[in-house]
Amino acid sequence: MTPADLDAMIETIATAPARYRVLTANLSPAELKKTYRTGSWNIQQLLAHVADMQLLHLFRMKKALTEPDYKELTLVSMDGWANTYDGIHSPIADSLDLFENLVKRFVFLTRSLTEEQLNVSYYHPIRKIMLDQRQAIAMSEWHVKHHLEHIKIALKN
Repeated sequence: MTPADLDAMIETIATAPARYRVLTANLSPAELKKTYRTGSWNIQQLLAHVADMQLLHLFRMKKALTEPDYKELTLVSMDGWANTYDGIHSPIADSLDLFENLVKRFVFLTRSLTEEQLNVSYYHPIRKIMLDQRQAIAMSEWHVKHHLEHIKIALKN
């Protein structure tokens, strides 16, 4: 991965909250309940989820950078989190505000990382691979793009 590739990924993350806001502006309560496939999370849950996972991405990075014994990334029950009361009922403005502010902090941190810090890695027990911080940033970028597409699909349904 080149420095330009990394910068492009960070920029995609940095601009994601604005893309989510544009896509979800003025949605009705019925539209917020639309899903991208049968049994999937609805748009309201997806917005809570992207905020929650951005929190997790920032948390993992900070732990990796500050705790030498952090060797296996922290996992959470994503379905569990999406189905908590706030995951189901939080106003989307709150989820979008949280997402936006977490992205600001994440981007601020990622843009400051040294080569040594970018090389700090940990084990991903589900994917069964070691991830350095470049790969963690790539996962975050993939995540924000992935769920934006889910919302687009849900709105077409």
